[in-house]
Amino acid sequence: MRHFKTLALLLLVITGNAAAHDAATHGDTTAPQAKVTENMTRPLPDFPGKEILTITVDYPPGAVDPVHRHDAHAIVYVLEGSIIMGVKGQKEQVLKPGDSFYEGPNDIHTIGRNASKTQPAKFVVFLLKNQNAPVLTPVN
Repeated sequence: MRHFKTLALLLLVITGNAAAHDAATHGDTTAPQAKVTENMTRPLPDFPGKEILTITVDYPPGAVDPVHRHDAHAIVYVLEGSIIMGVKGQKEQVLKPGDSFYEGPNDIHTIGRNASKTQPAKFVVFLLKNQNAPVLTPVN
């Protein structure tokens, strides 16, 4: 649990830095940051060294993620609002409540943002990953 809290804090810092960079590029110095909450983590005894992690991400209006990878199978399920997701080499997708998005362990997540500058968005991410591995790795 302590490791996850550290990783979640790292995600918030990285997300904040990306949002600040995006804001500086577009003239908005008050870009909001995503809020990440751990829902559950469970080791998988049938798959030694693997675990399932679920997180909820709350995107305030205008929130933007940094370019990153998960080194995991990740499934996004949108609960509220509208988000834009994309991985390198594929077309970006606009997702609404009930829509899903998949990222593989080798995918680079190039686009992740709230589609709205006025409405919040919320989604759950299910990750199948190596135990104790970081939730995300920044990609420059």
